[in-house]
Amino acid sequence: MFEIGERDFLVDGQPVRLLSGALHYFRVHEGQWAHRLGMLRALGLNCVETYVPWNLHEPERGRYEDVAALGRFLDAAAEAGLYAIVRPGPYICAEWENGGLPAWLRGPLRTRDASFTEPVAAWFRRLLPQVVERQADRGGPVVMVQVENEYGSFGSDAVYLEWLTGLLREVGVTVPLCTSDGPEDWMLSGGTVPGVLATVNFGSGSEEALATLRRARPEGPLMVMEFWCGWFTHWGDKEVERRDAADAAAELRAILDAGASVNLYMAHGGSNGGWEGANRLGEWHDGAYTATTTSYDYDAPIDEAGRPTRKFHLMREVFAPYADGPLPELPAAPPALGAEVSVRPAAWAPLGAVVDAVGGGEREAAWAPSFEDLGVDRGLVRYRLRVPGPRAPRPLRLPEIRDLCEVYVDGVRVAPGTPVGGGAEVELWVESLGRVNYGPRVGESKGLPGGVLHATQYLHGVRATPLRLRDLDAALPALPFTAPPAPGARGLHLAVFTAAAPGDAWLSLPGWGRGFVWLNGVCLGRYWSEGPQTELFVPGPVLRAEGGNELRVLELAGPEGEEAGEVRLRPVEG
Repeated sequence: MFEIGERDFLVDGQPVRLLSGALHYFRVHEGQWAHRLGMLRALGLNCVETYVPWNLHEPERGRYEDVAALGRFLDAAAEAGLYAIVRPGPYICAEWENGGLPAWLRGPLRTRDASFTEPVAAWFRRLLPQVVERQADRGGPVVMVQVENEYGSFGSDAVYLEWLTGLLREVGVTVPLCTSDGPEDWMLSGGTVPGVLATVNFGSGSEEALATLRRARPEGPLMVMEFWCGWFTHWGDKEVERRDAADAAAELRAILDAGASVNLYMAHGGSNGGWEGANRLGEWHDGAYTATTTSYDYDAPIDEAGRPTRKFHLMREVFAPYADGPLPELPAAPPALGAEVSVRPAAWAPLGAVVDAVGGGEREAAWAPSFEDLGVDRGLVRYRLRVPGPRAPRPLRLPEIRDLCEVYVDGVRVAPGTPVGGGAEVELWVESLGRVNYGPRVGESKGLPGGVLHATQYLHGVRATPLRLRDLDAALPALPFTAPPAPGARGLHLAVFTAAAPGDAWLSLPGWGRGFVWLNGVCLGRYWSEGPQTELFVPGPVLRAEGGNELRVLELAGPEGEEAGEVRLRPVEG
């Protein structure tokens, strides 16, 4: 029996320290769950924590996809000898598309409003039975479930939090509940629930942070639900984010010396696979729009490819005294790709043809339809319109554009703001860089929310065709494939190659511009010459030992170097 005592967590009445690590099942290939969980045990942890991304499992309202993955992961955690903390949301942040909320949600998000609570209730009733049956009081690994996530950073609707707490109990959650917030009085007052354990999230200043938590909650165990031992990276950053390993280990030691339980965020980050979120910078979230990279390595103790880092070994030394005996040995590393592979796609279809084939048809409206109107959670939309005339050239303006937009006038690409005359045919290709995952801009609309202006006059009769990333996961329809007109040309490229000894690999696309890669139907995520990420992680189980491996590259920008057209895979080094 797992319980919350006056100062400690208790198992069968005996005090226990939760030494946990964040490992998101949806960012790690299922074939590698056992290895990564074994790495957590070898690090000295006794618990694993995971979020649940609602939008991954209910991409369209009422249509569910592999909801049972969470249960399989919890079974794997139990087999590894780990407790489990489940943080089901409905909002998770996590540098994930829209903070895990489905793009089809409408109305005031994260409030008591029925437009939000009704779909949340339906989702939790579908999701949580697999958690309930795996609770510790039923012999399973689940010892705690979180109510919402960092709610005090967003809102103060106590009625909503109480309702959500009641919903969790109603569906059968009997293990202790918790909340997690930043160590600020206003965050803790806005995000906590009476009678529910409060925890805090931070990366440094543990003494002050834990003192703030203790002022808010004089009783109950101290727990850091997220100790940020690393950080995430945005496209366009000068370099990948790093945190000094010795500094992170020293802060971890201070947390444990204070008597607190801890959850490393992240213990192992994994990969986003095309589901990465974005941020708006600035104190008021009104600054530059920054998209998160495909890699979610997070400078974690266990890197994106599952290898131990210097941070791992230093933290293992910190955790070792808290173990009942010697820590387990590190599990054997997964096999790596046997030899480098270089492939040049031989088949290509132009981007416009791909959109026409899989987009579901063009829609015309007075105002540019949003991504949400078109059912696009991730992907791009081609907007087309004709500038009325006669009229002199004036600049096209796109107020409130939040993503990448490429402008073509009479088939020629031009810079945004270029003067355009009457009678011109205009194409606007808008590519989502991921929905904001934190702050007041979560849930904002994608596309051309400010419409299309010719100088100060709105233009109407906008035609829109979507291209959803998920439509390229499945088998492709008949497309007019030919040889590429130029290496790395804008459009969909196909190649088939063999891998004599499949295993973990790094994939690079030197000279390509920007786009997405699929390998045997698995989306590896976005690549972008913008950097600083230069390679995509390929989990070994994705590759086939026999027969051909199908590679799809959707290039959206066009070549940026002489090497464009070649795709390279190299083995992950031990």
